[in-house]
Amino acid sequence: MKNFRLIARLDIKMDKLIKGIQMEGWRKVGNPNVFAKHYAEEGADELIFTDVVASLYGRNNLEEVLKSVASQVFIPMTVGGGVRTLDDATYLLKCGADKISINTGATKNPSLITDIAENLGSQACVVAIETILLDGEWIVMTENGRNHSGRKALEWASEVMDRGAGEILITAIHKEGLGKGMDLELIQNVSSQVSIPVIAGGGLGTCEHLESLIDQTDVTAVAIAQALHWKKLYLKDLRMTLDRKDYYVRPLNPTSTNKNSIV
Repeated sequence: MKNFRLIARLDIKMDKLIKGIQMEGWRKVGNPNVFAKHYAEEGADELIFTDVVASLYGRNNLEEVLKSVASQVFIPMTVGGGVRTLDDATYLLKCGADKISINTGATKNPSLITDIAENLGSQACVVAIETILLDGEWIVMTENGRNHSGRKALEWASEVMDRGAGEILITAIHKEGLGKGMDLELIQNVSSQVSIPVIAGGGLGTCEHLESLIDQTDVTAVAIAQALHWKKLYLKDLRMTLDRKDYYVRPLNPTSTNKNSIV
């Protein structure tokens, strides 16, 4: 039976869960601890937390969120935002993260990928590639989509794999937060370029979008935010879609409420 992971993505500013469109126009959603626990109970296979202002403040500020969620949630957690050194990554793992996501820090210092992979393990190193199409080329953006890195996304994907990254999270910024479907061509181009797992991000809004992603690309996971936060889509429906497509679906904890609501 095939495996596919449903990952809830939580973007955080200070101590609030937020969501924007195309990485702009952030709106407050609620308490990240509450949403994280709910998504874990409802069947998310993993969680991704991103401190969206970490680059502005020069450090990741998710320690308290991490510690709180880790005490209640027992699925893998990836944490990113503001990671510039091996010490930054190590500290976040001590706070409860299972994997570290890097973007800006890696583009400015690619050896950071190797440092994390060699010292903490490739499985702990996720490289987030946030990209826009510019003059026919997919260009990697940094600082949560604010600045051009000058790097080409497909070339960068190959380099981060060669440097030891265990996974890539690819997001097409023009699709992000809209819930109108994903850029399947970009996603497949990246996944066919590398031999490590690829997480698709940006644009999933319906079960049909998930079916298209499975049928037309080789990715092994999807990261979902706005559709879950605004209750346009429920994890139980995505799980049923995977089950129909003959994918393994993780059994729910019997204590799960499964009420499709967040208190």
